[in-house]
Amino acid sequence: MVKVVEVTDSERIDRVPDKTVVLLSGGKFLERGHVVQNIALNLYIQRKNEKLGPYSLITALVETDKGIIEMTYDEGYRGENAIEEAAAFLTSHIGISALILRSIIQLDQSMNKNNLVVIEQNDQGDKFYEI
Repeated sequence: MVKVVEVTDSERIDRVPDKTVVLLSGGKFLERGHVVQNIALNLYIQRKNEKLGPYSLITALVETDKGIIEMTYDEGYRGENAIEEAAAFLTSHIGISALILRSIIQLDQSMNKNNLVVIEQNDQGDKFYEI
């Protein structure tokens, strides 16, 4: 299955998240030709400041039948309860619908080879990179 990471400097999330909040699990609803199965928010604490508190990177992880995308949802000094507040906002407003739609559009664009250029060719096939 394809996994797309849309985070500036993906090494920032190349570890287990500090905290995860599941917004949807075991789902089977259709959005633009994708069956959305799971949605979660992941919190990665990047650093801590004595006055401002933790610098949080919150990503949205959306799993579908055609691929997985993890992308930046929010980032900054958001306080000690950053992920809980983000989850509450998404679930108490129409934010979860917008998050799903944004994720599916980005996943489709990243998987569409019309946006890609062949950089390497070998016996095992072409390697594509987004342009």
